[in-house]
Amino acid sequence: MGTLYVVGTPIGNLEDITLRALRTLRQVSLTAAEDTRTTGRLLAHYQIETPLTSYWEHSKLSKLKTILATLEAGDVALVSEAGMPGLSDPGYELIRAAIEAGHQVSPIPGPTAPITALVVSGLSTDRFLYLGFLPRRGRARRRLLAKVAPVEHTLVAFEAPHRLLETLGDVESILGDREMAIARELTKLHEEVWRGQVSQARDHFSVQPPRGEFTLVIAGANPQERRWEEEGVRAAVEELMGAGVPRREAVKAVAQMADWPPQKVYQLALTKEES
Repeated sequence: MGTLYVVGTPIGNLEDITLRALRTLRQVSLTAAEDTRTTGRLLAHYQIETPLTSYWEHSKLSKLKTILATLEAGDVALVSEAGMPGLSDPGYELIRAAIEAGHQVSPIPGPTAPITALVVSGLSTDRFLYLGFLPRRGRARRRLLAKVAPVEHTLVAFEAPHRLLETLGDVESILGDREMAIARELTKLHEEVWRGQVSQARDHFSVQPPRGEFTLVIAGANPQERRWEEEGVRAAVEELMGAGVPRREAVKAVAQMADWPPQKVYQLALTKEES
């Protein structure tokens, strides 16, 4: 039985690929790629002629059986459009299917945008929470932000340029004016790592229209920032609800942040509404 190699590829600069990754891509029977155009350019650059097939969100179900059949006779390399496969891309399903079919799954480590952005952000790297791509719809995005508001770990997420300003507004209204870093086009020609407060980021990108691929790194919650007396708890619930977070979820998030019983926070919120 063949091995599925999970191969990290450059997130921008083609020189960031490892020697082991190049050797593996030459030796496997097939390379399954999230974007055959991007991977095709990489293979052509290094004069690799291994057969290539697409494996992306809208083809994963139809290609799964073919790739597993290939694994019965030989090795297969899985690559994403950029970075490590399996993170916010359809590679996860293939990895699980290969494991369930009894194949060995071997990682070939390489670049990954979340870790790259985190280590250059200047924020704490001891503990972090990766959120992947933030929800496209504002309501769903705000609900997610409310859930992670109490988390003291550094937050890492992807965002599209056309939603960046709207997302920064949600971040400021729900998480507060925290310290953050915004990494753009990492390892590419126009690489930029912006650092400052969320409000400053909104001002900056209002003047400089967002372009490229963005990774957001946001400081975790600071439990010492707010005195959690009754008025502070009420105000925090109001802020979240004012940003569009449902009352039940706002209460839960504030209870976690303040280390208060949820029922007591709920009663304070009702008291404020009735007054």
